[in-house]
Amino acid sequence: MYQKFDVVIVGSGGAGLMAAMQLPNASVAVLTKVYPTRSHTGAAQGGVAAALGNQEEDHWKWHMYDTVKGGDYLVDQPAAEILTREAIDAVYELEHRGLPFNRTDDGRIDQRRFGGHTRNFGEGPVRRSCYAADRTGHMILQTMYQSAIKNEVRFFNEFLVLDLLINDGQACGVVALEIKTGEIHTFHAKTILFATGGYGRAWRVTSNAFACMGDGMSIAYRRGIPLQDMEMYQFHPTGIYKVGVLLSEAARGEGAKLLNGKGEYFMERYMPVLKDLAPRDIVSRCIVQEIKDGNGVDGKDYVYLDVRHLGAKTIAEKLPDITDFARNYLGVEPITEPVPIQPTAHYAMGGIPTDVDARVVIDSQWTPLPGFYAAGEVACVSVHGANRLGTNSLVDLIVFGRRAGKHMAKFIQENDFVPLPENHEEYSREYIDHLYSSTGGESAAHIRSELQNEMIDNVFVERQDAGLRHALDQIAGLQEAYKNVQLQDKGKRFNTELMEAVELGFLLDCAEATIHGALARTESRGAHFRLDYQKRDDVNWLKHTLAYRGTKAHDVRLDYKDVILVDDPIFKPKERKY
Repeated sequence: MYQKFDVVIVGSGGAGLMAAMQLPNASVAVLTKVYPTRSHTGAAQGGVAAALGNQEEDHWKWHMYDTVKGGDYLVDQPAAEILTREAIDAVYELEHRGLPFNRTDDGRIDQRRFGGHTRNFGEGPVRRSCYAADRTGHMILQTMYQSAIKNEVRFFNEFLVLDLLINDGQACGVVALEIKTGEIHTFHAKTILFATGGYGRAWRVTSNAFACMGDGMSIAYRRGIPLQDMEMYQFHPTGIYKVGVLLSEAARGEGAKLLNGKGEYFMERYMPVLKDLAPRDIVSRCIVQEIKDGNGVDGKDYVYLDVRHLGAKTIAEKLPDITDFARNYLGVEPITEPVPIQPTAHYAMGGIPTDVDARVVIDSQWTPLPGFYAAGEVACVSVHGANRLGTNSLVDLIVFGRRAGKHMAKFIQENDFVPLPENHEEYSREYIDHLYSSTGGESAAHIRSELQNEMIDNVFVERQDAGLRHALDQIAGLQEAYKNVQLQDKGKRFNTELMEAVELGFLLDCAEATIHGALARTESRGAHFRLDYQKRDDVNWLKHTLAYRGTKAHDVRLDYKDVILVDDPIFKPKERKY
C-alpha cells in the first residue's frame, strides 16, 4: 500500500508529538509501534527542567553550566545554551496547551530539586524541575496527543518501520510493516522525523519499555548514517531490584536517602555537597562500590532507597506511582520499609547525530541529509554529552522536537517531493521473507537473552578491555546466529514473534556500535567508566565518536569530530568535582 504526506514522523512519544504540534497546516502522518499514549515518554516520572525561578532564584545559564558539567564536558555547548534558554518557553507552551503541573500556593508551576541541578554554578541544589506529581511524562504525552488530534494528525498505530528511503541524496520516505495484517506499506514524504526512542532492552535489567529496541538508530545505521557517542549509555542508580523498573530521582528530590546493608547513609561520604542528588553516573558508581566493599544488603548486589521519613502524606501526594511500583513488583510497603534498588540501564546519550535544528548530519563536517530529522532519545544533538542530568530528557524532547517541527514546516514550503527510489520495498520484503522461510533453527528469544546477559556483565556501569573484547566476540557470534533465526509462527496477522525477531536485529546493531565505541575510548568520562583507564583524558578524547556500519560483517569504522565549545571560561573543561 502507498501513502503520501508532507511529513512522516516515526514514533509517537514526546519528541514526535511536539514536532507534530508545530505543523498545523501540513499533512502529517505519525507511525507508531504502540498506541500513542503508551509511548515510553509516559514512563518519565520526575519532571522537566526549566529555569523558571518560581521557588527560588534561577537562571538558564546556571542550567547550562550544570548540563555541560554533568555531561562531563562532552556536551556541544551551543546546543546546551539552546536547550536551557528555550526550555522556559517550551514549558510554558505545554502549560498553555493544558498540561496539569503541580502548583505553588500562588498558582505558579511548582518546582523541586533534582540530581546535578545547582544554583550559581554549583554552589548547592536548586528547585528547577517542573512536575506533575511523579507522572510528568504521562501528562506531557496526554496533552500532546490531544493537540495532535486537534491538528488532524493522521496516526498509523501498530506499524513497525523497516527501512528509510533515500533518493538523489535526500530522504523521501519509509517502508513499514502493518502488524495487524502483515502487509508492507510505503510512506512517501517531503520530510521524515525519527523519534523512536532508545535501546535499553539490550540489557537484562532496564527501566525501558519492551518497545525500546533501537529501531530508528539501527535503520539509519544500515543506511550508512553514523551513530554518535553510543558508548555513552546511562545507568540510573535506582531501578527496582532485579526488575529494573525505575524509581524516579523525584524521590531523592523530595528527600529520600540511599542506605547500604549496614543501614548507613553512604552518599554523604562520597558526595558531601550534593549527596544523593549528585549526577546519575556518580551515584551509580557509588552504589556499585558499596556492593563491591561488601556493604550490599545481606551481601547481595543491591542497596536500599528509603522514603519512610518523608511521611505518608508526602509519599501519597508527590510520589504515588513510585511507591505503587515498589508495592506491586516487590511486595514492599515504602511507608514502613526501605525499597531494594540497583542500577538499571536507562538512557542513551548517543544516537543519530543532528544539528540544533534536528537535521540529521552524516559526517564529521556536519553535512546534513536533506529531509531527514531526528529528535529525542534516538538523536544525539549532544546536549547530554557523557551523562544526562535528570529531567533533561523531557527538556530535550520538547525543545528539539519543537525545533524539528518548525524547521520541517519551513522545509516543506521550500521543497517538492523527491521521487521514490526504484524497487523501494525490495530490501524490506526480502528481509521479512527471509525470516518467514528460514529453517536455521535459532531462537530469537534465546539470542536476545544471551545479548542482554553479555551487555550487563561486560558493558555496564564499570568496563574494562578484557570484558569489552569478550562482549565484541559474543556479539559477533550472536549476529551470525541471528542469520539463522527461525519463526515458529508463520502467520501474517499480529505475528509478534516476527516483530521481536526484527527488533532483535535492531538491538544487535546498537550493541555492536556501543561496544566498538567503548573499546576504542581509552578513558573514563561520565557514564563510560573504565577500570583500566580511570582518568578523563581531554587531550585525546574531548571528541565525539562516530560509528559507521562496515561493508563486511562485524566491521565497524570509527571516526571522530570535535566537541563544540563556547568562548566563556565558566564552561571550560575542568575537573568534575561536587
